Amino acid sequence: QVQLVESGGGLVQPGGSLRLSCAASGSIFSINAMGWYRQAPGKQRELVATITGAGSISYADSVKGRFTISGDNAKNTVSLQMNSLKPEDTAVYYCHADNVHTWSMIRDYWGQGTQVTVSS
Repeated sequence: QVQLVESGGGLVQPGGSLRLSCAASGSIFSINAMGWYRQAPGKQRELVATITGAGSISYADSVKGRFTISGDNAKNTVSLQMNSLKPEDTAVYYCHADNVHTWSMIRDYWGQGTQVTVSS
């Protein structure tokens, strides 16, 4: 059984910073990529940033220059440093693991979500 556990959400003022972390646990052989998605009220879930096992990184245009994703393949962890936060960044942020190889299957997994609220 694979689980993704997130931490680091909260309330922050505009212009502030937060760091999200996610750890994948279980009998994992490898993970193709890990990343973060977010979903604001009334909107569809959208990609924020991803990082592959080879270190290839991509960002949504809306967060480029403000957010930084990093990962540790050996620990199956991914983090998202969010700077210069804006009210429009308010959403539930979900950790995602792509093509997780275990002894019995290959599939994607999602974390439970962590709330990020940017407000004065």
